[in-house]
Amino acid sequence: MSDTDSFIDEVTEEVRRDRLFGLMKRYGWIAVLAVLLIVGGAAYNEISKARARASAEDLGDRIFAALQSDDSAARAAALEAITPDNDESGAVVAMLRASELDKAGEPEQAAQALKALAAQQDVPQIYRQIAAFKALSVQDTTLSIEERRAGYEALAVAGAPLRLLAEERLALLDVEAGDTEAALARLSDLLQDAETGNGLRRRATGLVIALGGEMPAAPVSLGASTADDTRLEN
Repeated sequence: MSDTDSFIDEVTEEVRRDRLFGLMKRYGWIAVLAVLLIVGGAAYNEISKARARASAEDLGDRIFAALQSDDSAARAAALEAITPDNDESGAVVAMLRASELDKAGEPEQAAQALKALAAQQDVPQIYRQIAAFKALSVQDTTLSIEERRAGYEALAVAGAPLRLLAEERLALLDVEAGDTEAALARLSDLLQDAETGNGLRRRATGLVIALGGEMPAAPVSLGASTADDTRLEN
């Protein structure tokens, strides 16, 4: 390589360096800002998670403390004093309070609390439907068959999360009304529904046998056992 070629290469390299430094001076702040945003975003995410975890733990501690009393009315009053941080936490606290009011012999107050929760449109649908279901349950002895039937039918529509449990309650209302044929038809539909959980399937089977009915053919796919089958009965 000649001296001329070497000189040209050196000049070219210097020009490249000058251009690179110029670009870094002009646009380097963008890279720095991007790094700061990434680091800042990660830090904010961790802080948010820590705050949410601390808030959940604090709510759990307050609920636990409220449930320490031996008196249901006192537990309901302590739960009422809790101020939740969000709608979902508020729904959980409200249902716990309603349960304690029912245990304290105040089913009407429990039902009113549950109805108020069911009417809150900013609360997720599943909480509102559970509240409506429980409100009907605590009023078993105070509402007429027609009123309860209307309530459960509203929960038994296609696609509703508590459809099958509401259908079970409707079958029990048929039995209460003395309409065994209607109850057996509804129970047969439940047993043939592939979404029916094992707990509900066992209860429906026992009721069919108790009513003297015939067992329908098993569905193609048996429903898995669901916690809702038992939790909502309490």
